[in-house]
Amino acid sequence: MALLCTRRLEAYYGDFQALFGVDFEIDAGEVVALVGANGAGKSTFLKTVCGLLPAPRGAVAFLGEEIGGLPAAKIVRRGIALVPEGRRLFPSLSVEENLRMGAYVKRAGPWRLESVYRLFPRLEERRAASATALSGGEQQMAAIGRALMGNPRLLICDELSLGLAPVVVKEIYQALATVCRDGLTAVIVEQDVAVAQRVSRRMYCMQEGRITLSGVSGELTREQISQAYFGV
Repeated sequence: MALLCTRRLEAYYGDFQALFGVDFEIDAGEVVALVGANGAGKSTFLKTVCGLLPAPRGAVAFLGEEIGGLPAAKIVRRGIALVPEGRRLFPSLSVEENLRMGAYVKRAGPWRLESVYRLFPRLEERRAASATALSGGEQQMAAIGRALMGNPRLLICDELSLGLAPVVVKEIYQALATVCRDGLTAVIVEQDVAVAQRVSRRMYCMQEGRITLSGVSGELTREQISQAYFGV
């Protein structure tokens, strides 16, 4: 049984249809990448899975239970955590206060302040600093740490590398690999196809709200990905 799966998932912004029959699945312990150009529907897909956009009840299942249509708070309590595009830290709070916000669901598990600080030592050094005083890379670390504090079964990451220097991107993905080796499952949304292919076991490509390609990351060719990504 897949940890998460969607079947013929559709999503709308008012009368505008943004997703068209999306079939997706991820097994426990996998890292799966979702790639596509701007406007392909990647973030809409994540928002729909996480309850930020409405979904038909039978179109999304997590741990074998239908979760489509549930509010976001209930989905978080079931074990899905989102690292949103743009980090979305609370600017008036310190680093440590932002991290503690992720623990409000009170799920049992290994992730607490000490374990997040072991993963990202820089956050401990800056624990009292305002979130707005952090560099882009430090903000991304804090956003990941906040999500981990909820002890999720599934971590969903939207554009981790956006706006970051290559050396910082490498550090972020090394930390994510460490977390996933301990058994966490992750969906990675990435515009950088090379990065997505390197860090994931399987990949999906989206275009105009539809899945246009899926397969084992290391087996997909550049030509296949280009065709699915750009439609040419």
